[in-house]
Amino acid sequence: MEYTVQKLAGLAGVSTRTLRYYDEIGILKPARINSSGYRIYGQAEVDLLQQILFYRELDLSLDKIKEIVTDQSFDGTSALREHREKLLEKKTQLELLIANVDKTIASTEGRIKMSNKEKFEGFKKKMIDENENKFGEEIRKKYGHDKVDQSNTKVMSMSEEQYNEVTALAENITKTLAEAFKIGDPAGELAQKAAELHKQWLCCYWKEYSKEAHAGLAQMYVDDERFKAYYDKEQPGTADFLRDAILIYTAMKR
Repeated sequence: MEYTVQKLAGLAGVSTRTLRYYDEIGILKPARINSSGYRIYGQAEVDLLQQILFYRELDLSLDKIKEIVTDQSFDGTSALREHREKLLEKKTQLELLIANVDKTIASTEGRIKMSNKEKFEGFKKKMIDENENKFGEEIRKKYGHDKVDQSNTKVMSMSEEQYNEVTALAENITKTLAEAFKIGDPAGELAQKAAELHKQWLCCYWKEYSKEAHAGLAQMYVDDERFKAYYDKEQPGTADFLRDAILIYTAMKR
């Protein structure tokens, strides 16, 4: 069966503008253009669109998705199995949060007593799982399983006060970094303050701190497109700026 842009958009629940954009960037080309100049999609394109939308649900960037689906070794069946595993992980996260909400409701209604530790278990577990899903492979390759597992254990053992402190610290980093970026000097007072705050934030997760590891992580913020996209979301160039500030702060600037 063949589909026009309009019909495929209706089938997939996306806009026609999205399909045209996917064509423009080369991630989903139509099977052919008919004599009237309309894009025509076949079954192969329908299947590929499904894969793309699966990856979008997993928060991958379009650049990364394009890299995956245009790779000559791309295996649709293996990709579906991978999607299934990721969706099951998301299901587990949601079930944990739902259970946590149910407990909280029961606690507010006086049916059970819920400790402060229990209140934050779901949020901490969700944070760990999301980080593992997005960055786990790279982080574990760079720092090893033991260090990552130690960091996750440290997060799960955080008290409510510690959890709130580290959340406030992350917000402070974002604010300070944005102000420093406007000034544009990675060696300046504000940029170095952002680097110091970043160190404090890392120490909430790392068992031990080292300048080398800090500098290495900063470089990964630039080299890995997902980290780069996160920091560059509001102001493109922020990832490079933070990297430079941290390299100066750690005296690793070459």
